[in-house]
Amino acid sequence: QVQLVESGGALVQPGGSLQLSCLASGFSFRSYTMYWYRQAPGKGRDMVASITSSGSSTNYGRSVKDRFTISRDNTKNMLYLQMNMLKPEDTAVYYCNVWFEKDYWGQGTQVTVSS
Repeated sequence: QVQLVESGGALVQPGGSLQLSCLASGFSFRSYTMYWYRQAPGKGRDMVASITSSGSSTNYGRSVKDRFTISRDNTKNMLYLQMNMLKPEDTAVYYCNVWFEKDYWGQGTQVTVSS
């Protein structure tokens, strides 16, 4: 079955950096566009970034553009999110996502940006 397992979340100071990872299994990872979403306390789930199956095209939410970078390694079934210049408003649970026939989600990883 489809599994998405995120890791890398942590407590980090404002201005710091963090890399999230997502290990995918149970489907043909290299064939699908992948997404990172996040959900802050008391708010809805928002798309952070997306990357096409080959990695040739990426898109970012306005609030993270120029600070975050999404990437993938199709040989390892891994999705990454490099987050730089972190702000307190980036505090959220971050989720890996793929859609085929329906949405699939990981369990999420907590990122807290605070001094």
